[in-house]
Amino acid sequence: MSKENGNTLVRNASFLMMATLISRVIGLLYKSPLSTVVGNVGMGYFGYANNVYVILLLVSSYSIPMAVSKVISERLALKQFRNAQKVFHGALIYASVVGGAAALVALFLGKYLLPVNQQEALLALRMLAPTIFLSAILGVFRGFFQAHNTMLPTSMSQIIEQIAHAIVSVGAAWLLIRSFGTDDTSKAIYGAAGGTLGTGAGVAVGLLFMIVVYAMNRKAILKKVKKDKHEREESMGSVLKLIFMMVTPIIFNTFVYNASSYLDSKIFSDILALKKMNSAAVSGQWGEYSNYYISMINIPLALSSATSSAMMPEISSRYITKDYEGANRKINEGVQLTMFLCIPAAVGLSVLAFPIMKLLFPKSSDLSGMLLAIGSVSVIFSALSTITNGVLQAIGQAKIPLRNSAISLVLNVITVTLGSYFAPQFGVFIVLLASIVFAVCMCVLNALSLKKYLGHKNDFVNGYGKPLLASVGMGLVAWIVYYGMYIFVPIKILCLGVSVILAVLVYMILYVIVTKATKEQMRKLPMGNYMVKVLGKLHLLK
Repeated sequence: MSKENGNTLVRNASFLMMATLISRVIGLLYKSPLSTVVGNVGMGYFGYANNVYVILLLVSSYSIPMAVSKVISERLALKQFRNAQKVFHGALIYASVVGGAAALVALFLGKYLLPVNQQEALLALRMLAPTIFLSAILGVFRGFFQAHNTMLPTSMSQIIEQIAHAIVSVGAAWLLIRSFGTDDTSKAIYGAAGGTLGTGAGVAVGLLFMIVVYAMNRKAILKKVKKDKHEREESMGSVLKLIFMMVTPIIFNTFVYNASSYLDSKIFSDILALKKMNSAAVSGQWGEYSNYYISMINIPLALSSATSSAMMPEISSRYITKDYEGANRKINEGVQLTMFLCIPAAVGLSVLAFPIMKLLFPKSSDLSGMLLAIGSVSVIFSALSTITNGVLQAIGQAKIPLRNSAISLVLNVITVTLGSYFAPQFGVFIVLLASIVFAVCMCVLNALSLKKYLGHKNDFVNGYGKPLLASVGMGLVAWIVYYGMYIFVPIKILCLGVSVILAVLVYMILYVIVTKATKEQMRKLPMGNYMVKVLGKLHLLK
């Protein structure tokens, strides 16, 4: 197992960030050849099956890595290696039961979960049944290694999983269509089934990788277990109960987050229908919001999720040993790390919103650019709420984010309802406003909760103010370079490439000037060594 050295939080978060970004890029790239093989109808079946699959994952395995990481890291902090291993075994039992149950639901009750007029997606959903079971087991192994303060196995498994997913999806879809497709309908059905088979193959390969890594470390793990002198050994029943109590609030919290998106679409569409708004126009607005705008802001938000996962074991360890000062220090490190990345990302997406949307989504209208230009601020608040959610769960207050989410959801629903009824002319911008209200409310309530339970105080100057100041200068340069170049060389991808590269360089320079950061401080950031080399050549670092 890896030993703690240097800045573990930044190292682990960096591993997960890179893995997440690579996985998302691979996920985007394979969709194009898959849609070519399967066709639009087949991709529709694939989408319906995947929607049900995601729901079943949420209630079975989504929360397992986080819960396992927290519970095991607490026992490791107290050097209770025997109890930590028992939690691992208990988690495998729990995952097998809930994952197996969810898999059986997909296999035998899937037709009731799919729309009545989309039963052709049933084969694809049934193909995903084993994947649900394997995902639960995989989640236990990932949580186990995260608890030992090493994110490398999880990061590597994510990349390997996505590569296998992409290759098998396209290959299996082509093979099944060739073998069993006799007409357009059957080709779509078997093509979608092949696509979902790739999902299972990816999870299986990722799980195999994690098992191999565990086997390589098993002797060292058992050696620590044998040397454990603690007399109190937890029963398997208490372990299972503890895991269940940890997982359940996180499941509900996840549902509340997902419910906001569903309720927004339902209320927005229904009220505008009552107002006799054109249904095609409403659908078009919602399509640009959900498919284009949401897809873009989810990319920087993935970075905050990585930081949150990396923070949990360290904060849990410090909290269980009553090192509250150390826990607060780690929270500030996590926030500064996330804001260092998410604030410039939000500013960059805002100032270059229109060319980015037109380049990535040629069929989008100016509405998408306007949504991104205005709504990119939500990246900052959503990222912060993700971080603080993870901290509250790490200190054993998993019910607090659930309560805060419920309060935020009420305000979200009120905003959408009143806005859609009294100001329908603003269209989907009402939903955008509601989502920002939700994120801001979560940040405020979580901050109050952290102050109550940990005495935490936000470092506004270093955490938010300085990155924002550097980002404003960066954004101004990016805007001038892009639109200045476009006048003479109207090639979007070239102008965007040059403006983004210059923006990154300018941000690094301004950040060092504003924060007066040293080489040691810059090395603690993601890609820190590379930044130090570049900035060193410019003689900007001490």
